[in-house]
Amino acid sequence: MPSTQQELKYWLALLRTPGVGSLTFHKILQVTSPTELFTDSHFNLEALGLSARSIAGIKNPAWSRIEADLAWLEQPKHFAITLEDAEYPQQLKEISNPPPILFVRGNLQLLHTPQIAIVGSRNPSVDGKQIAHDFAAALCHCGYTITSGLALGIDAASHQGALDAQGFTIAVAGTGLDRIYPACHKPLASEILQNGAIISEFPPGTGAQANHFPRRNRIISGLCQGLLVVEAAQQSGSLISARLALEQNREVFAIPGSIHNPLARGCNALIREGAKLVETTQDILEELGQYYQQDNKLPVQEEQTMLDLEQQSLLNLVMYSPTSIDSLVTHTGKSVEIIASMLLLLELQGYITSAPGGGYTRIK
Repeated sequence: MPSTQQELKYWLALLRTPGVGSLTFHKILQVTSPTELFTDSHFNLEALGLSARSIAGIKNPAWSRIEADLAWLEQPKHFAITLEDAEYPQQLKEISNPPPILFVRGNLQLLHTPQIAIVGSRNPSVDGKQIAHDFAAALCHCGYTITSGLALGIDAASHQGALDAQGFTIAVAGTGLDRIYPACHKPLASEILQNGAIISEFPPGTGAQANHFPRRNRIISGLCQGLLVVEAAQQSGSLISARLALEQNREVFAIPGSIHNPLARGCNALIREGAKLVETTQDILEELGQYYQQDNKLPVQEEQTMLDLEQQSLLNLVMYSPTSIDSLVTHTGKSVEIIASMLLLLELQGYITSAPGGGYTRIK
């Protein structure tokens, strides 16, 4: 059962105590409960190694802020679950530094479903976004919940892929849940909340700070059975998530890319270090096993084409990186006008997309 409101009040108070992060919180839990802590003597608090600032906060809690937290929790589908609650996800509890409290908006039961995390660049290629979207959709059809970080780029494409497949998705936020960051994702967040969930270790009112997002990454990897990196530069935050996943004994998967694509270097490096190279969803399912029977949807990149021979021949010349019309004219011997007309048809059918600079990129 969840903590009583009286017990939760002290958990929230400790969470908001200055100088008490998750590591200190865990250290306290090994010795005493939050409820008992707030009635403890100054001497005992010092014996716990707490700073003068933290002790002052415990002796004089900001109760008005705690009352505001409790008021937030009275709203429909708003939850705060502590490490001692049955609702706390076991998968996350097993990592070395789990959040003492998880704030949740939406479908609480999703925390206990099999999850695959998808992460990657905030500035991905068109191809990368499509891959993230399609993998998320296909994995939803296999019974997985898609977990990601609500960031721009690959995160957003992954959430949207799950939603478009009428599947479930969890967004792990780096702010309090009364805020959406980035603000442009408010419509996406609203769509996620219809059937999915947004979660955070940060209490309401917490704004975006740079150090929050690496902390958030351990939750993304901690909740999942496996983590898929779609596109990542060599210094990408996604690589932090991947290494956290390895430390947490999660499976790590990576989409390979061209040696000329800087967004592929992080994924290629992960593969060199032992991540599983992934080309289709089947590569992931073989590693993890299927939790549910896959439906009749075709896996990513395995759709049957409905093109005539001439269209298929041209499509085969369009790379998964920008390809110029001049190059296609040279290879086919056809006029610019004919090639442009055929490319338009391929684009309308969803096989290619226009790239910056006037070229085209194949997306399936």
